[in-house]
Amino acid sequence: MTESIRIFIGYDGGEGLASLICQKSIWRRTDHPLQIFLLDQRILRSLGLYIRDRDPRASTEFTYTRFLVPALCGYQGWALFVDADFLFQADISELWALRDSRYAVQVVKHNYQPEETTKMGGIPQAQYPRKNWSSLILWNCGHEASRTLALHTINSQSGAYLHRFQWVLDQHIGSLPAAWNHLEPQGVTDQLPKAIHYTMGIPGIHRGSFNFTSEWEDEVRA
Repeated sequence: MTESIRIFIGYDGGEGLASLICQKSIWRRTDHPLQIFLLDQRILRSLGLYIRDRDPRASTEFTYTRFLVPALCGYQGWALFVDADFLFQADISELWALRDSRYAVQVVKHNYQPEETTKMGGIPQAQYPRKNWSSLILWNCGHEASRTLALHTINSQSGAYLHRFQWVLDQHIGSLPAAWNHLEPQGVTDQLPKAIHYTMGIPGIHRGSFNFTSEWEDEVRA
């Protein structure tokens, strides 16, 4: 029997539609068995898994909850985390096939220096090393580095420590093709990206002019 792909999608109550459309875009393009979970902070708090004080600088409700993925998987097997503002255009099993047990995590290693001062929802745009690396993570939950993400660590360590991957050695961070995390401000390409990441706002939810608007609208209507 084919093993299911475990996927965790960030969830923000103010933009719940984004998570649902992301989920829909994954389901519609694969025949592979899936287990998809929405990382709802309210549920995680009610279970006592997430107890961080609310951070006014956090841009979404899943800013930190993403780092619970290895713990939620019992530090076993593999899982994928993805931000809510993704729209998949290719079969997720293609990404899943890139798993490499040499690494604790595999990410698209963007060198992203945003020119904008605000991002999705009018939130101030912060610049920091490895920005957007944590927006899509192919996670080896049983790796020794992933096991360092205990609940206490996730609930107490700084955003810099978590998002800049200071908890894992550089040689244990693998690379993924850029097509799996195409940042929407970069514009259109000769070939449709495998996953569109609407970092500056989502068509139909936020105001503005966005690339790949028709792809989003088509997914909503499908």
